[in-house]
Amino acid sequence: MFRFKQAVVVRSDLKMSIGKTAVQVAHASVSSAEECRRMNVEWYNQWLIEGQKKIVLKVQNLDELLKLYDRARSMKLPVALIEDAGLTELEPGTITAIGIGPAPSEQVDKITGDLSLL
Repeated sequence: MFRFKQAVVVRSDLKMSIGKTAVQVAHASVSSAEECRRMNVEWYNQWLIEGQKKIVLKVQNLDELLKLYDRARSMKLPVALIEDAGLTELEPGTITAIGIGPAPSEQVDKITGDLSLL
Protein backbone atom coordinates (compact mmCIF):
# COMPACT_ATOMS: atom_id res chain seq x y z
CA MET A 1 0.00 0.00 0.00
CA PHE A 2 1.20 3.48 -0.86
CA ARG A 3 1.17 5.92 2.03
CA PHE A 4 2.18 8.88 -0.16
CA LYS A 5 1.17 10.00 -3.62
CA GLN A 6 1.11 12.89 -6.00
CA ALA A 7 -1.87 14.06 -8.06
CA VAL A 8 -1.61 16.10 -11.24
CA VAL A 9 -4.80 17.80 -12.40
CA VAL A 10 -5.17 19.12 -15.96
CA ARG A 11 -7.76 21.40 -17.53
CA SER A 12 -9.74 19.55 -20.20
CA ASP A 13 -11.26 22.69 -21.73
CA LEU A 14 -7.96 23.75 -23.30
CA LYS A 15 -7.98 20.88 -25.82
CA MET A 16 -4.18 20.58 -25.73
CA SER A 17 -2.45 18.05 -27.97
CA ILE A 18 -1.24 14.83 -26.36
CA GLY A 19 2.35 16.07 -26.41
CA LYS A 20 1.47 19.44 -24.91
CA THR A 21 -0.58 17.76 -22.19
CA ALA A 22 2.29 15.41 -21.37
CA VAL A 23 4.67 18.34 -20.98
CA GLN A 24 2.26 20.23 -18.70
CA VAL A 25 1.81 17.10 -16.55
CA ALA A 26 5.60 16.75 -16.31
CA HIS A 27 5.97 20.41 -15.29
CA ALA A 28 3.32 19.98 -12.58
CA SER A 29 4.86 16.76 -11.27
CA VAL A 30 8.39 18.14 -11.00
CA SER A 31 7.30 21.51 -9.62
CA SER A 32 5.09 20.11 -6.87
CA ALA A 33 7.72 17.49 -5.96
CA GLU A 34 10.26 20.29 -5.56
CA GLU A 35 7.78 22.21 -3.43
CA CYS A 36 7.33 19.12 -1.26
CA ARG A 37 11.07 18.69 -0.89
CA ARG A 38 11.25 22.29 0.29
CA MET A 39 8.27 22.01 2.69
CA ASN A 40 8.47 18.46 4.04
CA VAL A 41 11.51 16.45 3.08
CA GLU A 42 10.23 13.39 4.99
CA TRP A 43 7.09 13.14 2.78
CA TYR A 44 9.29 13.58 -0.28
CA ASN A 45 11.76 10.87 0.79
CA GLN A 46 9.01 8.39 1.70
CA TRP A 47 7.30 9.00 -1.66
CA LEU A 48 10.59 8.27 -3.45
CA ILE A 49 11.14 5.07 -1.45
CA GLU A 50 7.59 3.86 -2.20
CA GLY A 51 8.03 4.29 -5.95
CA GLN A 52 6.69 7.80 -6.62
CA LYS A 53 2.98 6.99 -7.01
CA LYS A 54 1.21 9.50 -9.26
CA ILE A 55 -2.28 9.93 -10.63
CA VAL A 56 -3.33 12.23 -13.47
CA LEU A 57 -6.83 13.66 -13.32
CA LYS A 58 -8.91 16.27 -15.12
CA VAL A 59 -11.23 19.17 -14.42
CA GLN A 60 -13.52 20.97 -16.81
CA ASN A 61 -12.18 24.52 -16.48
CA LEU A 62 -9.94 27.07 -14.80
CA ASP A 63 -12.39 27.80 -11.98
CA GLU A 64 -12.44 24.14 -10.91
CA LEU A 65 -8.65 23.96 -11.07
CA LEU A 66 -8.18 27.08 -8.94
CA LYS A 67 -10.59 25.79 -6.30
CA LEU A 68 -8.48 22.64 -5.96
CA TYR A 69 -5.32 24.73 -5.79
CA ASP A 70 -6.78 26.91 -3.03
CA ARG A 71 -7.97 23.87 -1.09
CA ALA A 72 -4.53 22.23 -1.25
CA ARG A 73 -2.92 25.44 -0.05
CA SER A 74 -5.41 25.76 2.81
CA MET A 75 -4.55 22.19 3.87
CA LYS A 76 -0.84 23.14 3.81
CA LEU A 77 -0.03 20.56 1.13
CA PRO A 78 2.73 21.01 -1.45
CA VAL A 79 1.08 22.39 -4.59
CA ALA A 80 2.29 23.95 -7.83
CA LEU A 81 0.30 26.00 -10.33
CA ILE A 82 1.53 25.68 -13.91
CA GLU A 83 1.35 28.60 -16.34
CA ASP A 84 2.32 28.02 -19.96
CA ALA A 85 5.05 30.13 -21.53
CA GLY A 86 2.99 30.49 -24.71
CA LEU A 87 5.63 29.29 -27.15
CA THR A 88 3.48 26.74 -28.98
CA GLU A 89 -0.28 26.07 -28.58
CA LEU A 90 -1.45 28.41 -25.82
CA GLU A 91 -1.38 32.09 -24.96
CA PRO A 92 1.40 33.12 -22.54
CA GLY A 93 0.30 32.79 -18.91
CA THR A 94 -2.45 30.23 -19.57
CA ILE A 95 -2.91 28.15 -16.42
CA THR A 96 -2.90 24.52 -17.54
CA ALA A 97 -2.45 22.24 -14.53
CA ILE A 98 -1.63 21.83 -10.88
CA GLY A 99 0.47 19.31 -9.03
CA ILE A 100 -0.48 18.32 -5.48
CA GLY A 101 1.99 16.46 -3.30
CA PRO A 102 3.64 14.17 -2.76
CA ALA A 103 1.67 14.04 0.46
CA PRO A 104 -0.16 11.45 2.53
CA SER A 105 -2.57 9.66 0.21
CA GLU A 106 -5.64 10.29 2.36
CA GLN A 107 -4.98 14.04 2.33
CA VAL A 108 -4.59 14.13 -1.45
CA ASP A 109 -7.78 12.08 -1.79
CA LYS A 110 -9.73 14.67 0.23
CA ILE A 111 -9.05 17.13 -2.59
CA THR A 112 -9.01 14.94 -5.70
CA GLY A 113 -11.01 11.84 -4.77
CA ASP A 114 -14.07 12.79 -6.85
CA LEU A 115 -12.19 13.67 -10.04
CA SER A 116 -12.05 11.59 -13.22
CA LEU A 117 -8.86 10.16 -14.69
CA LEU A 118 -7.37 12.05 -17.64
